[in-house]
Amino acid sequence: MDAPLFNPFDPAFRADPYPFYDRLRTEDPVHVSVMGFTVLTRYEDVARALRGAEFARDIEAHVPVPADPARQKRRERFQKRIEEGRTSKSILNLDPPDHTRLRRLVTQAFTPSAIERLRPRVQQLVDDVLDVAAERGSMELVDELAFPMPFQVISDLLALPTDRSDDVRDWSQALTASLEPTADEATLDASEAAAEQMSEYLREVIAHRRQHLGDDLLSALLQVEEAGDRLSTAELMSFVLLLYVAGHETTVNLIGNGTLALLRHPDELRRWAADPSIDAQAIDELLRYDGPVQQTVRVPLQPVVFGDVEVPANTMVMTVLGAANHDPSVFDDPHTLRLDRPNSRNHLAFAAGVHYCLGASLAKLEATIAIGSLIRRFPDVELAGDPSWRDRLTIRGVDRLPLTTA
Repeated sequence: MDAPLFNPFDPAFRADPYPFYDRLRTEDPVHVSVMGFTVLTRYEDVARALRGAEFARDIEAHVPVPADPARQKRRERFQKRIEEGRTSKSILNLDPPDHTRLRRLVTQAFTPSAIERLRPRVQQLVDDVLDVAAERGSMELVDELAFPMPFQVISDLLALPTDRSDDVRDWSQALTASLEPTADEATLDASEAAAEQMSEYLREVIAHRRQHLGDDLLSALLQVEEAGDRLSTAELMSFVLLLYVAGHETTVNLIGNGTLALLRHPDELRRWAADPSIDAQAIDELLRYDGPVQQTVRVPLQPVVFGDVEVPANTMVMTVLGAANHDPSVFDDPHTLRLDRPNSRNHLAFAAGVHYCLGASLAKLEATIAIGSLIRRFPDVELAGDPSWRDRLTIRGVDRLPLTTA
């Protein structure tokens, strides 16, 4: 049998990557891709790369300029914008001590108590959508609930108007498309244009808010200070942009993927609908089973050895979260959805270590309320047609999920 390949260009791989993950994990768990990076699929290896201090997240700082002309141009453009003070590296892509400093300044907005205060608003937004679905007897989950609800929550947090929600969604999708290993020059150019347009919009919003501070997250970020340290305008813009992109993209796909998984496992759907006490466990299992973020990248700062493979320093390592979450050495019968799985909380869907997702608690709250309310309000909910998937590898999610709610 030929050696298994990590081939993101294969439509079958993108449509359902899990069989490919299984083969890689079994036959070539430390896979050296022809594209120049190493692919990790075992839970132990992925967790080590995510948590280890010998691994960095800042690719631009540690990996030589790529040979791909499109990515060379993108790096040059981004560096120029940083030098001109028009943007800064996202907290997502920084290493300590810079990452530590920024995370310390913004983390107070995402404490469990701060997130819990959002529960009534999230419930109201979900109930409003479900009321309409009840009258009509049907709904399209993604466009009617999974996207607008988390988008509205982020807008509420920042006290931003939603009159440009269509623009923000377009910008967000262009930005996330650039995260794909298969992104071509046109995709990267579109991402750059989206970043510029969204940054211009945010510059105007921030300038106005400086003069009209209120009781909202953006005002708090403008005023946050610790030991004389503050967020620069570029850092603030970068963080707000990340909130919009990561703050709703992850939740959209968690709600969509999770609902579809339940519809395909009706016994588990009924189990959760009847027992709210397993809310937290259920969401963790849905994250493990088909998480919205399938992979992320780390860079070893020194040569590291996985099994019998030595990975050179300053090269890219793709940690495949979706594969780790289906590793049978950690999760018994991993391809079966079990909402009462005792160790589902050990999933790596939100990464791990210092870069564990800052908004994980918010995503879990939103998904718990959205999916839990849906299946309890409509115990006989069914698919009303075939779901369609976004043709992505990094961000995995349905983009259409028609339901019958009568």
